[in-house]
Amino acid sequence: MHQPQTNLAVYAAHPSHSRGRMFDEAGPQFRSDYQRDRDRIVHSSAFRRLEYKTQVFVNHEGDMFRTRLTHSIEVAQIGRSIARALQLNEDLTEAIALAHDLGHTPFGHAGQDVLNACMRDYGGFEHNLQSLRVVDELEEKYAEFRGLNLTFETREGILKHCNLEKAKRLAELGQRFLHKTQPGLEAQLANLADEIAYNNHDVDDGLRAGLITVEQLCEIALFRRQYDEVKRRYPDITGRRMVHEIIRRMINDQVSDLINHSQDNLRTHRPESIDAVRALPQAMICFSAEMDELNLQLKQFLRRQLYHHYRVQRMANKAGRVIRNLFNAFMDETAMLPPEQSRQCRQLEAEQDEQGRARVVADYIAGMTDRYAIIEHDRIFDPSALT
Repeated sequence: MHQPQTNLAVYAAHPSHSRGRMFDEAGPQFRSDYQRDRDRIVHSSAFRRLEYKTQVFVNHEGDMFRTRLTHSIEVAQIGRSIARALQLNEDLTEAIALAHDLGHTPFGHAGQDVLNACMRDYGGFEHNLQSLRVVDELEEKYAEFRGLNLTFETREGILKHCNLEKAKRLAELGQRFLHKTQPGLEAQLANLADEIAYNNHDVDDGLRAGLITVEQLCEIALFRRQYDEVKRRYPDITGRRMVHEIIRRMINDQVSDLINHSQDNLRTHRPESIDAVRALPQAMICFSAEMDELNLQLKQFLRRQLYHHYRVQRMANKAGRVIRNLFNAFMDETAMLPPEQSRQCRQLEAEQDEQGRARVVADYIAGMTDRYAIIEHDRIFDPSALT
């Protein structure tokens, strides 16, 4: 029999009090329901494909850079550490962290932006909603239901934001956006663990790629104070070891601030259950005002110096053309889709006309890895690639 996590706070998510799954299932014998969610996510085909999806750098640019898969694992690691300190549910936090990018397009945010533009007349595209669509509908593994049939709490954490029109179509899951309530603490935590992971690891990858420099980063307070500490303790340290020592301290600084400030919030408001957390007017898991300002400075630096670097912009522009060309080609001639997508296209088009066709095309493109999207593009547009 599964032994439940025994040190959970009253305001944590307890699997025995879950709001359940869309399709009833017998409970697992040797795992909690949140562990079952985690395991279903890890065994999903969408999770495996994250290995070849861009974080900042396209997969084939080098095997030392983060991918969506390594990023998701890093988010889960940070999330579990914080959950343990706050006596929240580690398994639920891990499940949300591992699933949060399942709907991301190839080529990172550049791919999402272009696919959203292509889908403007058909309901738009947003990777957060697509992640939910993946686990609710697109994964095909089980005999009795579509998707992974995850618990409400995991699905709540995956859906970080949603506009009101779409929230109305999401039944219970959309209620918090309509009524401006909060998600559970594990969902709040996974969102900020994501932020900690990508900000700091984008610094690491940007330095490794030579697109930003230590000298530039020393103008950023969060980096500079850890740089000074590392050089004080290890005066002769240089290179990758120096960068690692700085970044691990930056992560620790942010994690410690998040834990301490969140503990203060919880002591002040004293919620007695996860539903009491949801009813509060503001999130309980958050940074201090000082750390918020330091994080904002770092984000602005990364946007200006890394994400808008001409080499990253060249990649984004090329990636955008691949996505746009694929979308237009499949919309013009659905017979070019593989048999499974062709079947889905006929079915959804019969139900929703052109919007149904567009959604199947978007699902197919969003599920591609970087390299598969490039291969498909060559197959369609390169006369020498006839297969």
